[in-house]
Amino acid sequence: MQLTREVMRGNAQTALGLVDPSELGSTLMHEHLLWNITAPARRHEPLKEPIDTGRYWDHLNNKINIPANTTQKDVSVAIEAVAEIIAHGGKTIVELTIGGLEPDPAGLAAVARATGAHIVMGCGHYVDDLQNPSNQERSVESFAEEIIAQVQQGAWGTDIRAGIIGEIGCSWPWTDLEKRVLAGAVIAQQETGAALTIHPARHQDHPWMLVEFLREHGADLTRTIIDHIDRTIFDDDRLFQLADAGVVLEWDLFGQENTYYSHSDIDMPNDGARLKAIRRVLDRGYRDQIVISQDICHVVQLSKHGGHGYAHIYKMVIPHMLKRSFTESEIADIMVDTPKRLLTFV
Repeated sequence: MQLTREVMRGNAQTALGLVDPSELGSTLMHEHLLWNITAPARRHEPLKEPIDTGRYWDHLNNKINIPANTTQKDVSVAIEAVAEIIAHGGKTIVELTIGGLEPDPAGLAAVARATGAHIVMGCGHYVDDLQNPSNQERSVESFAEEIIAQVQQGAWGTDIRAGIIGEIGCSWPWTDLEKRVLAGAVIAQQETGAALTIHPARHQDHPWMLVEFLREHGADLTRTIIDHIDRTIFDDDRLFQLADAGVVLEWDLFGQENTYYSHSDIDMPNDGARLKAIRRVLDRGYRDQIVISQDICHVVQLSKHGGHGYAHIYKMVIPHMLKRSFTESEIADIMVDTPKRLLTFV
């Protein structure tokens, strides 16, 4: 059954259906529970080599690169992870495993039923290298129609509907296919009233290129999230320019405390540096344009393997925010109110 925009307006949509946004509570805006980010050429390899917790650092920094670390399809593991979030005060998880990453809507629904969590599923397609080769010939209109259907009818062959568009993936250089997917996603945002979340390329100028593209295509910037600010933007001029444009800024790599970011030559900030950047944006007056999360997408990051785990923000970051003079009202904006605004269909 297709839901109309009129029916969806004013509600949030989870893997188990529409809910009143007031029920969402404290929300992690960018996580993965069931995923496969293994390179396509290696996805046929059996997951026979397990995580060696005695070599945690090597796993964390891709010195050991095995599919068992980049693939997590076990619903029971996801249930355990979400139960950890709930036990520490979280209520809603935005799960952004989309096309190219092997999304599992039925699995997410099972996790939601088992834990009582609200799980909001994303839709659309990730970066070019991980997309189905058949996407290369598709049009903007084709992607728009697909994403609209994923929100209003059901995603990936199920009747389970997405509640947010994205994380739409972008690479550097930004490819024509990725631009067509994003253009289709903007049309879907316009047609459904859903928020849009975007994985920018790993280049400091790309978020602003996204703003210019989004403006040209008529996106609602106030309902558009630029992900991964903490591995992309490192100067206040670019940071404030994005905030001034009206987009939502997402610091979503909390818990990654190691400098050695494997994807490029940047120095990854620690949680303290993330909070200092957020403080500067807050002090500029943009309380309703900040969300945070952990973007867990490697098995070694799970607490059962010695990683920071899905409850890290609740166990460590929020207490640290209070020690660093963040007010409870500011934390509520970041964790509850801004996510609620974004996840409410308009």
